Amino acid sequence: MAELKIKIQEDLKNSMKKGETIRISTIRMLLSAIHNKEIELRKKEEGLNEEETMDVIRSETKKRKDAIEGFEKGGRPELVEQEKNELAILEAYLPPEVSDEEILVVVKKGISEAQATGPLDFGKAMKIIAPLLRGKASGNRIADILRKELSQ
Repeated sequence: MAELKIKIQEDLKNSMKKGETIRISTIRMLLSAIHNKEIELRKKEEGLNEEETMDVIRSETKKRKDAIEGFEKGGRPELVEQEKNELAILEAYLPPEVSDEEILVVVKKGISEAQATGPLDFGKAMKIIAPLLRGKASGNRIADILRKELSQ
């Protein structure tokens, strides 16, 4: 079993002792998502590895970000606040994202490697860049920086 999953389970126990309701529900939801992924990948016995567990956490954080955006558009500030609280709890399990400057260095290297000359080569460059930054930066941030570089 992944060390990260063990840490999450320990955090759940500690939160239950402290009575932190939002944290308890968020961690339970995360453990449920991990469990579902284990079943999906047929790894119920051995469990997910660290990278697969991180992928589940990233997926759940993306869901929260999308929900925040939707609730803001819908004028639901109470739901926005709840989703932001859950997002903060989930992000604590992820490593910090790299800076825009670090992304830019990888993007420039990827552009030259892909021999990209303009916006039409976005997909070609992204295929090279995305695996290098996987788990280190969100796809949206990478895409924005790549678009900016290709349009110059």
